[in-house]
Amino acid sequence: MVSERAGTNGIASADRVSFGGSSCEAAFSAAFRRPFFLQDTGLDRPLVLPNMAILMFFLADMATERETLLKAAYPEVQAFCQKHSLMFEVIDLRWGVCDIIDTDHMSTQLCLEEIESCQKLSVGPTFIGLLGDRYGHRPLPRLIEEKEFEALIAQLTGDPSATHLLTFWYWKDENAIPSVYVLQPITDHLSVERDLASALRLAAREAEMHGLISQEQRHRYDKSETEWEIEHGLLSTQEIDLAASIFLREVEGLDKHLLEGTSMQLVDTEEDGSLDNEAQQLLRSLKAKIANYYPQHLKVHTVPWNAHPGNPRHKGHTKYLKELCEQFITATNHQVLRSLRYRGKSSEEPDGLLQELSHHMMLCLESCRVFCGRQDLLDNILQSIRQNDDHVHTPLILYGPPGCGKTALMCKLSEQVRTLLGQETVVVIRQLGTSQLSSAIHSLLRDICFQVCLAFGFPPLPVQVTQACSDLILFFHNLLLTVSHLGVQSLVLFFDSLDQLIPADGAHKLYWLPKDCPPKVHIVVSTSPAEHGILETLQEAMPEPEAYFEVGPLSREEGGKMLKVLLASVRRKLSPAQQTVLQHSFPEGGHPLLFKLAFNEARRWASYTLPSALTIATTAQEALHRLCGRLEKRHGTVLVAHMLGYIASSRNGLSDAELKDILSLDDEVLSEIYQHCSPPCKTILRFPPLLWAQLRRDIGECLVERQADGFALLGLAHRQFTEVVQNRYLPAQDKTKRHLLLADFFRGTWSWGMKKSLKLPLLGKSLNADRKVSMTPSPLGCMVPPCAQWNMNWITCKIVATGIQGIANDLAMCNERINCPELRLVPFKIPFVFSLLGVSIIYTEVLARLHFFMLSYPDLIGKLCQQCLSWLNVCPHPVLVPLCGFLQPPGGPLKMTVTGFLKGVTVLELSSDHKVLVAGSQDGMMVVWIMEDIEVMHTLTGHSAEVRCVKVFGKGTAAVSTAMDYTLRIWNLVSGRQKFSIQDSHSGEQRLYQLHVDERNRIVYSASGAKVNAWHLETAEHIFQISGEAPDAWLCTEVFEPRQVVMTVSEGGTLSLWDSSTGELQSKHQLSGLQEEAPTCSVLIQKQGKMIVGFSRGSLSMVRLSAYLMKKLPGRVRFLVVSEDESLLAAGFGVYVRVFLANSKGFHRFMAEDLEHECVVHSAVFSPDNSIIVTGSQVWDLTYDRKHKTLAPVPDCTGCTAMSHDGNYVYFPQAGERRQVIIWDSTKGAECDRLDTSAQVRCLEVAEQRKLLFTGLVSGTVLVFPLNSTQDVVCIPPPESQKPINHMALNRQEEQLAIAYDDVVLVLDISPGKPCPVIDKPMYTFYTQIPAAVISSVAVLANYRVLYGMSSGDLFLYDCPHSKVFPLEMHRCKVTCLETSHGEKWALSGSEDSLQRLWDLELCQWEHEMCYYKTSFLKGIQCACFSKDDKYVYTGSFDHSITVWDVLSGALLAVQFVYATANRIMPTADGFIATTRLGYIIRERFHCPQSISSQYNPLQNIKATCVVKSRKKEEANPREQHDRGKVSRNQIRTNKLSQNCVIM
Repeated sequence: MVSERAGTNGIASADRVSFGGSSCEAAFSAAFRRPFFLQDTGLDRPLVLPNMAILMFFLADMATERETLLKAAYPEVQAFCQKHSLMFEVIDLRWGVCDIIDTDHMSTQLCLEEIESCQKLSVGPTFIGLLGDRYGHRPLPRLIEEKEFEALIAQLTGDPSATHLLTFWYWKDENAIPSVYVLQPITDHLSVERDLASALRLAAREAEMHGLISQEQRHRYDKSETEWEIEHGLLSTQEIDLAASIFLREVEGLDKHLLEGTSMQLVDTEEDGSLDNEAQQLLRSLKAKIANYYPQHLKVHTVPWNAHPGNPRHKGHTKYLKELCEQFITATNHQVLRSLRYRGKSSEEPDGLLQELSHHMMLCLESCRVFCGRQDLLDNILQSIRQNDDHVHTPLILYGPPGCGKTALMCKLSEQVRTLLGQETVVVIRQLGTSQLSSAIHSLLRDICFQVCLAFGFPPLPVQVTQACSDLILFFHNLLLTVSHLGVQSLVLFFDSLDQLIPADGAHKLYWLPKDCPPKVHIVVSTSPAEHGILETLQEAMPEPEAYFEVGPLSREEGGKMLKVLLASVRRKLSPAQQTVLQHSFPEGGHPLLFKLAFNEARRWASYTLPSALTIATTAQEALHRLCGRLEKRHGTVLVAHMLGYIASSRNGLSDAELKDILSLDDEVLSEIYQHCSPPCKTILRFPPLLWAQLRRDIGECLVERQADGFALLGLAHRQFTEVVQNRYLPAQDKTKRHLLLADFFRGTWSWGMKKSLKLPLLGKSLNADRKVSMTPSPLGCMVPPCAQWNMNWITCKIVATGIQGIANDLAMCNERINCPELRLVPFKIPFVFSLLGVSIIYTEVLARLHFFMLSYPDLIGKLCQQCLSWLNVCPHPVLVPLCGFLQPPGGPLKMTVTGFLKGVTVLELSSDHKVLVAGSQDGMMVVWIMEDIEVMHTLTGHSAEVRCVKVFGKGTAAVSTAMDYTLRIWNLVSGRQKFSIQDSHSGEQRLYQLHVDERNRIVYSASGAKVNAWHLETAEHIFQISGEAPDAWLCTEVFEPRQVVMTVSEGGTLSLWDSSTGELQSKHQLSGLQEEAPTCSVLIQKQGKMIVGFSRGSLSMVRLSAYLMKKLPGRVRFLVVSEDESLLAAGFGVYVRVFLANSKGFHRFMAEDLEHECVVHSAVFSPDNSIIVTGSQVWDLTYDRKHKTLAPVPDCTGCTAMSHDGNYVYFPQAGERRQVIIWDSTKGAECDRLDTSAQVRCLEVAEQRKLLFTGLVSGTVLVFPLNSTQDVVCIPPPESQKPINHMALNRQEEQLAIAYDDVVLVLDISPGKPCPVIDKPMYTFYTQIPAAVISSVAVLANYRVLYGMSSGDLFLYDCPHSKVFPLEMHRCKVTCLETSHGEKWALSGSEDSLQRLWDLELCQWEHEMCYYKTSFLKGIQCACFSKDDKYVYTGSFDHSITVWDVLSGALLAVQFVYATANRIMPTADGFIATTRLGYIIRERFHCPQSISSQYNPLQNIKATCVVKSRKKEEANPREQHDRGKVSRNQIRTNKLSQNCVIM
């Protein structure tokens, strides 16, 4: 069998393809809208992801061929399949069974069923047969229809003994529909079978002669197992393109040697040893049929006669075996490739959704097929759905104990609801826990959102939404609202068995489930009352009794009807006496599961079954124990116990192939099988496939297939069966044994030809044999390696196969059970910027995050980093290799980023018991978080504009919020429902939105504009209003409860005190010392009775009856919050949050660095123990400074930086006033000097060789600091206009400096001097003539040539000595970057729209035009540099990317996402150094192999757009401007490549 679970490196790789084909979309839409008429969509059978299974059959004289293929051909095919992420398995049902005693006559039927399974699952060959000169065993038919049997008996009236023989062994079973005669078990099979066969064949020939049966019916009595199998696998298949082959072995001169009485072992013989002429004639007929109808599938091998047939040393036989292996390999590989190509074209599906949909639809159809009874309950539920269709309502809940029939009822409802609400109703149903994707809330909601979007014609859900569960929950809730707003079609969602969800991500807390459904949207759920407290959770959140429906047991009449329907579905019935036994077994009725188990027992009853055997279990547990007992009696206790134990001990179940491999490793099982006979091979020891097929068939429906890891896994069907297996077969000691062997298997201990010894009783010695388990057993099943064994190969396989969430779950599980500090540092959250997780991205991400700890943690982290370096150094395509850590390291102050908002977080509030966090956002959405697990509890919808303030009260059970939609809303946080919506009074523009809750008096105060309103919390009654003077609006309001005072501070600095119970004014005071700053925010220190106020220019002041300055921040104070004990204060300004610690004198800085964010922060909240602060959507660890940490990043807040060539020193202005330049030692992570400037710093440049720092000021002055003597400063005065400096640049030799103002450029010479350089007046000064445009970027070349770009996009090259200007083709917008190559042959210009041009400075024309960007919102080139050899260009973009371009071809070679904008980038000998806005220093080496595959696409794993135009290519082939680029170093010089890579 070839399965898609493990690939080359154990990687599971279901084909990932784009979704957009019209036919596929139509099939999806039809399937989603009409889930019960599969014939309309072509899904009339379960859609199973094909694996590869080859069913082989060998005759007894084929032992040599079997062994040769096993050793020579199978390994090569297996290696080939692994390259295509397939797992290879050959099913040879006759292998390993020494003496088949087919007492129940089922072997032939089992073989035919295996062929059907192979045809359904395999992506390659499904059936390969080796046919020689034997026709094979001709089995007796197990079942003969009544009419046909009586016709046969009528032909034997003259032979009483033959008649008696048939009637003795064939018993009439009237329970079959129609009645059949059943062959009874035969123990003395040799003689009895021969006599029975003779009688049946004689009677069949006579019946055919008299026209009583057809020729085909007669042939059934002559047909051998070989012909049955070939007919099923090849001859009766209707498909045109068959995946079957027959290898025919013809022995030269065999007839001659048969006449001489030799070589009789090669043919069929009679009992006396003579030639069986009848069998030989049937064989010739079979061969002729194959040759006539399927010649292309027949491969004939002529073998010279050998006195010792099968001798592999015979020359002719050796050649034959070699050709056989070659043909087998060729045919198999060809079939695999052809099937994969076909699947790539016709079986495309988005991430297995179609397979998941088919799985649930087929389960639903099966449940509906046998549903009966419960009509009153069905009608009541449907009536409730119809009544609720036009208004807001609660979901409907069905509950009852396991096995009561909730699933069948849900399926029946889903079938009938379209008749009720209209044929266009979209129905979505999931039987939770029956598949891997329906077991986890994350994948469940993702697939449902995708399905609903597709069904309603909405755009597919964005990739970034699928990453975090909180984002999915929010999207899911908004999606339901969107469907409701359409108001056209109804949507009905059925979630069956909520208790079967994995508890991760708060699934059992049901935060994801909407508590109110909008009109046209219905949700129906079912659950067991005794599982995980789910029913209690539902009742607490939704107390309406009309929403609950109890599913009770079936009555005796309903149960009897159900049994009749089930029996009729398998063409069975019961005799009246047997029906009486069933009725007496269930006098009071029972749950459907019990009747289903009774059916499984009763279907085995024949009409001749003795009354003493007619026993029915009265409980489900009893029935399942009886099943286990029957299996043990037939198959042996060891095999049954171990097999079921392995399944129950596995994570998601085990595949068919995995189970056979695991049983082949089980010494106890093999010892029992081979206790009376020897295995067929001394070097290979396997579990016989036929025994597994028999056991699986006998277990029946108690073993089910579930989709997981991309293909079908076997699991136990019922929870009760799982409990029985665990209690019966998995005591503590046995459970440990099962887990240990599973661990050995998934670790690959006995793969790759490793031999495992076993002492068999019959042999009396140990047999050291290869168990032939999978060569690359999947590491993705139930095994997670211990801490010391984690490696990048396993991590990469896991991520590629199961996604980030898969390895995140494994890491979380390991961290719960293993105390391994190093393992906690392994990062596993790679953001959504990558469309697919390529291997190189995984290695780069891990290395750039863990490199910080490489030396500190050598055992695991150091090993992982070395593995990353080793892989990247030999990467077959261009890649940037991190030489230091520069991505956010794990274990840093930033613990996590909470998600769940479509727009930014504006307000945060923590409950008094510290368990609930409520956040509001700019789009009006509110999210309630459980702090213990950082899980989404509710999404609160109601506000239509930005939420400005939230207060939580009632120990986290309620909240009140106000927003810019002028409403105040009170929420029940237990149910997630809105209690009141109050239209708050408003007039004109409001800058103040504040709330205060007085729980003791049950009052909420809302401050807006110049008014404070008081409302009653329980009734929403308006109590009073405080109004201020309109011209002097209030900007800060606080309520001081101990003194019952409302404190307000106005824009003009007036402090007013009001009575909080009556609203009367008590006093007014004019604050002094505000220095013309307006208050912006405030917070009350209750213990001191003081208010801390933030101001527009960054002041923090303590206010009582006067104001005094506490601190000065670099910018406008946006918010202030204090911790619960009032010992910590957080102030937000811009994208930063500064934390202060209180002492007796006030507040001082608590952390060395401010907390930096990607966008403006509006709110924050402290945890109760002051260990965590949540700012916006990010969670920070305030204890981080007291732990082991990495070097502090560069604390630059301006983005204006300069850097030494080795990256050891970074220069940047002080935040705020920017009147100082900070010199930062990046090797120590500390500031080493400060340089005072006379004005605000605008730009910086470093002359590395001359040790000079050039500082351009807003005043137009340039200060030159000698870095060896910073106190000696040279001042370059500005021109007369004294305009700010826009940009500065040094030439490569550091001999000239260009200073750019708005419309003038100065070019100065720099001469060495001690201690200061000699800089005379400008050598050249020139002016621009572009109206309404200023110079934005400048570069200076040798010989006083200046390249400058304008804010308008214009670009010029100015030759100063000759006063000549050369206009270059302009950009469409502002030029943001100019850089020249080291040899000054090339220049690069970049603009705000991400367009880059590579210029030939000799010709003054662009050679290549490159445009790369990830989103339309973040565009622009920030910085660039040429490599030392001028072969490559490294570019830093505002979209947080660093790109590498080939200078000669303009081709994009590599892209790396660094999560921040690179401020400055400088070349090194083999790469570059860069600084980022987050303060990290990037050091990377560029690895570019000489030969690059033409299939390489640098955008394969990046969601980005890239277009490259090359002038020479454009001139030669103007129609090919947008061809996709193929990057190859061997082609770059001869083929000027144009590139248009668009991956959205």
